[in-house]
Amino acid sequence: MALNLLKLCVGVSSVEELQAWRDFKHEENTRKGLPTEPKHTTRMVPKRIDELLDGGSLYWVIKGNVQIRQELTDIRPFTDGNGIRRCDLVLDPRLILTHWQPRRAFQGWRYLKQEDAPRDLGDADSAKSLPAELRVELANLGLL
Repeated sequence: MALNLLKLCVGVSSVEELQAWRDFKHEENTRKGLPTEPKHTTRMVPKRIDELLDGGSLYWVIKGNVQIRQELTDIRPFTDGNGIRRCDLVLDPRLILTHWQPRRAFQGWRYLKQEDAPRDLGDADSAKSLPAELRVELANLGLL
């Protein structure tokens, strides 16, 4: 069974803002001739890499709720120029909306078992088509 990671999406207030940031980084890397694969660099290296790469995803907490996920395609530990061990979480570029799941703030990342992960929003889910501001307001009222 796949294992997932849970991470706060610091500095981002909506799914649309995360998508805009990803688009910006893709264009910037293309212009510079750098690899364009989406990745997130962390300080800690997960110990359960095989389980994470067996269909796992990175679930993003935005404004206190899990709202979206990206599938993990690779995990690449490395040592930076200052001799500090780090890890690139390589992600599928697709952002997959999930049902919102409240989460308190935490540092770093956490493992998330598949049975505890929020379900993806399907095409039939009406919340998928709501504007970002309305989704936030409904969530604040406890209706999403």
